[in-house]
Amino acid sequence: MKHTLLASLLGAAGLLATASAGAALSDNVVRIGVMNDMSGPYVEIAGPGSVLAAEMAVADYLAATGSDLKVEVISADHQNKPDVGASIARKWFDLDGVDMIIDVPVSSVALAINQLAREKNKTYINTGAGSPNLTGKDCSPNTVHWLFDTWMLANSTGRAIVDTGGDSWFFLTADYAFGHALEKDTGEVVKNAGGSVLGSVRIPMNTQDFSSFLIQAQASGAKIIGLANAGSDTTNSIKQAAEFGIVKGGQKLAGLLVFLPDVHGLGVEKAQGLNITEPFYWDLNDGTRAWSQRFAAQNGGTYPSSDHAGVYAGVLHYLKAVDAAGTDDGAAVVAKMKELPTDDPLFGKGEIRADGRKIHPVYLFEVKSPEESSGPYDYYTLKKTIPAEEAFRPLDQGGCSLVD
Repeated sequence: MKHTLLASLLGAAGLLATASAGAALSDNVVRIGVMNDMSGPYVEIAGPGSVLAAEMAVADYLAATGSDLKVEVISADHQNKPDVGASIARKWFDLDGVDMIIDVPVSSVALAINQLAREKNKTYINTGAGSPNLTGKDCSPNTVHWLFDTWMLANSTGRAIVDTGGDSWFFLTADYAFGHALEKDTGEVVKNAGGSVLGSVRIPMNTQDFSSFLIQAQASGAKIIGLANAGSDTTNSIKQAAEFGIVKGGQKLAGLLVFLPDVHGLGVEKAQGLNITEPFYWDLNDGTRAWSQRFAAQNGGTYPSSDHAGVYAGVLHYLKAVDAAGTDDGAAVVAKMKELPTDDPLFGKGEIRADGRKIHPVYLFEVKSPEESSGPYDYYTLKKTIPAEEAFRPLDQGGCSLVD
């Protein structure tokens, strides 16, 4: 039963594996490397859960299609450092026969892997980083950007908040590429919508004490304190803002990148009322519920983040493209991924554009109050569905050299 939907989707595309597909593989094995933060601020969002998601995708694909592909999944901790990530990727590509790297939160690491995958002609699917440069000035014929980016976050969450009266902002910004891009993109949306940005402060990753930064935000008098950060940086800033009485004092927090594990860690008492944009939530439909319950059963009862869902769907589509192309050549596989429509139980029907941007609907949620929530993981109320063609930066505005 659990493979029925997947098998029908893949079968409908006429992409069931052929016995000869493995013959054109570089070493007769498709090796997938899951690289992410295994021990730091993003471990709950990515971490071992992404490895599980990749393994589930491999098992589901092989069972649904009868493909003869031999697939291995390996993993590593990039420690949120570009030099560490690049070193791991180089070893994987040069010595360990890795054909595709997936996940890679933290934009500075993601951009380093993006360049290396192009040099080595490998496939790179990013689900964990938000830099729009991956499909803009740094776009690559070897890269697919699957899940979200700062343009999408800014134009959904940011615009919705300005439209409802939150027209003056102060940013708490993670001091690396992702945070800078998210502040820049959201700030532009705020200004274009008639609002103003009163200031910002750059904060090192994995900061524990936000008191001095919150005092600056409080003193600015901004209606909205935008959290241009992620993971434990976001949850720590929200917790400490509650201790400072910032929300009770009339200012509001905007979580520009908040994942389900963040809300779970905070609890709905502290997180209630937050507007959150996500491309996936476990309780969206029958397909997301069925997969998420399977995931949780293998993950100690912990439900998936949208990043975990992106890894699962990305691996499915990658394997489908490898079988269809009959090769694991990086650029050839990515070209086939763009040629084939995407269709999976978690994100539904979609496509990968010429710039490598995977597009799908995006959802604006509001975190429920304790009274509205029925229990653990029942956290979101759907406020708005943003169609795929509206959710992401228009194809002709990114400056990607792959776009005609």
